[in-house]
Amino acid sequence: MTELERDIIREILNIGLARAADSFAVVAQEKVLLEVPSLDLLESEDILLRVNEYSVKHAVIQSDIRGDFTGTTLMFFSGQHVQRLSRVCLRMQVADSIQVNELQESLLLEISNIITGALVTQLANILKASIYGAPPCTFSGDTTALMNHLVPSESLQPLIFSIITQFSDHGNSVELPLMLFFDRATFEKILDIIRGYDFLGKQLAGA
Repeated sequence: MTELERDIIREILNIGLARAADSFAVVAQEKVLLEVPSLDLLESEDILLRVNEYSVKHAVIQSDIRGDFTGTTLMFFSGQHVQRLSRVCLRMQVADSIQVNELQESLLLEISNIITGALVTQLANILKASIYGAPPCTFSGDTTALMNHLVPSESLQPLIFSIITQFSDHGNSVELPLMLFFDRATFEKILDIIRGYDFLGKQLAGA
């Protein structure tokens, strides 16, 4: 992957995340800032360590991407996110905790569905692909089992986009980590599309 291709993928994700941020802001009634700081192929052990680190202090919501592309998103909600969203969306005054009740869990699932859906819609539009987000689910279990599902073998090691979302509230911001997993075959499809077009509207293949 060239630096130009890396920049194009980063920009595509930025466009998709901007729409996701707008959708999230409507629900959260807060200003939401998103950024894609880096695109890296992470080693499986590094991925597991990062997911383990996040899952200790965050409620984890998983959503699969299906269709022409295959992938998974993991969203990590901290106790502060749960507290703020419960107050704004549910009119509930709760403690800073990732232990959620059924109503709070439904809210986190809905927010994950909104963000993943907006991101997937933009990716589908930009890349002219038929993809959709499956209904999200709460993950509460062995992260090793989850990673074995996401990273089944070294030969199929996915490209991992580690995205840090800034959830802002009256000048205070809290990170909302989002990890986007694409398997190797999907990543190659995306590169093929990028190599076939420039995203200024001119088809390279015919140039």
